This record gives sequence, C-alpha cells and structure tokens, in this order.
Amino acid sequence: MTDYILSHEPAVRLGFFFSILVLMAVWEILAPRRTLTVSKTLRWVNNLGIVFLNSAVLRVLFPAAAVGMAVFAQSRGWGFFNYFDAPFWLAVLVSVTFLDFAIYLQHVMFHAVPALWRLHRMHHADLDFDVTTGARFHPIEIVLSMLIKFAVIVVLGPPAVAVVIFEVLLNATAMFNHSNIRMPTALDRVLRLFVVTPDMHRVHHSIEDHEANSNFGFNLPWWDRLFGTYKAQPDAGHADMTIGIRDYRAPKDVDRIDGMLLLPFYGKVSGYAINRRTWESKRG
Repeated sequence: MTDYILSHEPAVRLGFFFSILVLMAVWEILAPRRTLTVSKTLRWVNNLGIVFLNSAVLRVLFPAAAVGMAVFAQSRGWGFFNYFDAPFWLAVLVSVTFLDFAIYLQHVMFHAVPALWRLHRMHHADLDFDVTTGARFHPIEIVLSMLIKFAVIVVLGPPAVAVVIFEVLLNATAMFNHSNIRMPTALDRVLRLFVVTPDMHRVHHSIEDHEANSNFGFNLPWWDRLFGTYKAQPDAGHADMTIGIRDYRAPKDVDRIDGMLLLPFYGKVSGYAINRRTWESKRG
C-alpha cells in the first residue's frame, strides 16, 4: 500500500481533492449554513482559476513537491527520523502531527507579519465562505508555504508516506472546514474536539479583527486551545456575521482573479495584523 501511494502520489491527491470538493459542494446545496451574498458563478470560476494557476506554478517550480523533498532528505539521512530509529507507525503519526503544528504556526505568522499578511489577506478577502475559499491563496503565499514545508521536512525527516497523508489531510480538511454546510450543533461540538469544523473556522473569516485573529488551525483543533487562540462562536452568530476584510468589499477587487492577484500590492498595512492587547480586550 505504501509503495502504491508513493508511486501514484499525484493521482491520490487529485482524487481526494475532487472527491471532497464535489461532496462538500453537494452538501452546501442540500444544507447551507448561510445565504451567499455574491454570485456563486463569479466566485467559483475565479477561486478555482486560482487553484489551477497555483498548481501550475508549483509544478514548474517544485516538480517533486513536498514528497520529493522527503525522499531526498531520506536519501541524505537528513532530519530526526532519518537519524534516530523509530517504529514506522510512530514516525508517521508524529510527523503528520508535527507538520500540522508547523502549518498552524505558519498561519499565525502570516497574520502577524505585515508583509506576509498582504499575501494572506487575499484568502480572507473572499466576500463569502464556501468550499472554494479553502483553496483560494495567492501564488506567492503558496510558494512560501511550500518552502516552509521543505524546511520542516529537512529538520523532521518524516517518512515520505507521512507527507502524502499530511498533504491529503490538509487539502481535504481545508475544503471541509471552509464549507458553507449546516450540521447538528451536538455533532459539531463533538467533532471540533478532533478536527476543525466549518463553524469553528468560519469565526476566523469574520470581518472583526479579534475573531479573524483566532482559530488558526486547519486540521487539528488542539493548537488553538493550547495557545489561547480559540474562540468558540462569532459574536454576531453565524447567520449574521460579516465575512471578509473591512477595507476590501468590492467584488471586482476581491472576487475576480485579476483583483485577487493584485490585492497584496496596494493599500496600506499600518501595523501588525495581530495586536495582542486588542485581542485580549475583546476575546470571548
């Protein structure tokens, strides 16, 4: 099974991507959580256009992607698990968990550093919140994210199959927790003990700063609780909360691919996106 996953890694990832995309899209139609405010056709065409653009950029710059770096690190004996012997199952479990923690820290960093927030705000500027929002990232952010993964892989030395599992989980859970789906409150309460749910992550896409600077997890929900960045619910409720960024509300600027790509390069970021004193005074 491991050999099959590694030899068919692009097909495995692509299969999971489209399966989860279709599943969540159908669920959004059958049981939507919120009423959308912008043309779904406009947003889907442009958000998925960004996905294809990012895939092409990564394929050109990093043909072997993260799994290739894991194989290369293993061949050179780089990283913790390539230096110290550990049971395979333990190496996979710890590697997937540690990679998820690294993505949490990366996400916080992209909010905290003004230059990185310029890139990341393209993701937050979406005026609605649905399954395609989970794949909407600026190409420069995608490249930086891949380089950060490379650095983590070199230090950690994870089994290549762990990297594939992590990448599949990251893509799948990103689409799941960005979905505009309604689920029973009791089910959400249980699920968010183990995975980031849509109601948990939707808070992060609020127009309110103290809510946007919470719930940074994409897959595992534990980091937010452990580091004090967890907020259970939006102050205005899920139906009435406003999605997006306060200063960027025109669909032509934030929901068309040309405006999305230019978004990091105009406007002023006057300070750190995360202000701990403001956050402490408003947290709920």
